[in-house]
Amino acid sequence: MADTRARERPLSPHIQIYRWPLPMMMSITHRVTGIGLYFGTILIAWWLIAVASGPGGYSRFTAFINTWVGRLILFGYTWALIHHMLGGIRHLIWDTGHGFEQSEREWLALATIVGSVTLTLLLWIIGYFFIGGAR
Repeated sequence: MADTRARERPLSPHIQIYRWPLPMMMSITHRVTGIGLYFGTILIAWWLIAVASGPGGYSRFTAFINTWVGRLILFGYTWALIHHMLGGIRHLIWDTGHGFEQSEREWLALATIVGSVTLTLLLWIIGYFFIGGAR
């Protein structure tokens, strides 16, 4: 006969005590940035439609994008695009069979986050000071 006594089952690690490795956090962030890029494409579509519709539509678009909310959305879209690209390069490296050691995974994950923040800031600094400037 089967043993019908209740057995104590092992508990899964709770989210507050579980250590989240950096590669796991970057994997989650890669998925989140992919979702953000999906919705951020609406911004690009709005820009293209505004350009095609003439000066009135384009002025409404620029009026929104020049607000602090518009700039914040554009900055976040830029970071998500660069972060997702670097995450894709990280996955491409893994596809070649390299970077699977723990230290290499940690280094690639750290390089992804540091690189995405650095490249985003650099791109915005170049765009602001050398191309656009204060208006």
